[in-house]
Amino acid sequence: MDEDLNVTYITLGGHVEVHKYRYLYFMITLIAYILIICCNSVIVYLIVIHQNLHEPMYIFIAALLINSVLFSTNIYPKLLIDFLSEKQIISYSACLFQYFMFYSLGGSEFLLLAAMSYDRYVSICKPLQYPTIMRKTTVSIFLVLAWLVPACQVAGAAAWSAKIKLCNLTVKGIFCNNSVYKLHCVSPKALSMYGTFILLNIVFFPILYIVFTYTKILIISYRSCREVRTKAAQTCLPHLLVLISFSLLCTYDIIILRLESDVPKTARLIMTLQIVLYHPLFNPIIYGLKMKEISKHLKRLFC
Repeated sequence: MDEDLNVTYITLGGHVEVHKYRYLYFMITLIAYILIICCNSVIVYLIVIHQNLHEPMYIFIAALLINSVLFSTNIYPKLLIDFLSEKQIISYSACLFQYFMFYSLGGSEFLLLAAMSYDRYVSICKPLQYPTIMRKTTVSIFLVLAWLVPACQVAGAAAWSAKIKLCNLTVKGIFCNNSVYKLHCVSPKALSMYGTFILLNIVFFPILYIVFTYTKILIISYRSCREVRTKAAQTCLPHLLVLISFSLLCTYDIIILRLESDVPKTARLIMTLQIVLYHPLFNPIIYGLKMKEISKHLKRLFC
């Protein structure tokens, strides 16, 4: 703790031989961050400038890609600073803010995917009612709720954590996620229950809804003509791939916390990097290649 400024600093103890490989880590991270920003921004740019992409499905895709950029920006700039610093530290308030952004934007990802699954369900199963149901107002409400609901709930957990006494000042990671709970002298049972409540609301229930929705789409598509089955495959497969990818990475995050004392430092670092590296790059690649209209505009842009 800095007595003069009354600021508590947390050591990020998950770095591996950062003094030896600092410039290598820095260049790899910088290239990855630039790629994430460029790849996601290109798709968003195409959706904004092309009138035929101003449909609910593409608006949700743009929101998802913007969410990926924000998610990365919460982590990458601090990582770049740490790689060039003698000490890898962060103030406790900044750590809690990073924790808040990490889980708030992570929850928004699941809620946006749930909104996209509803959009696909209405488009494929109720095509005649689609223009009436999926109006601009409906899309706007879904977008606001997708970002607001996780933010409000995770903010409560962060504010609660800020009031708990700390006995440990080292996080076994390279950024602040749910490992902040390991800093507490005693983690209240009520806080753990509230964390479970948040997990159910912004992860488990959206996943259940998505699985339920795509199951209904699959059943209806199977009973319909070939054209409907093709439309379902073309528009639903990318969403499912993104859902599976992000769900696996969230499972990684939980495993890292539960097994952090048993996992070697290097293995833990590799697992952590997968959370922040693969998915933000995976989204634009999947939507760029698999979504027919976006792929068409991409080819015109670069060819």
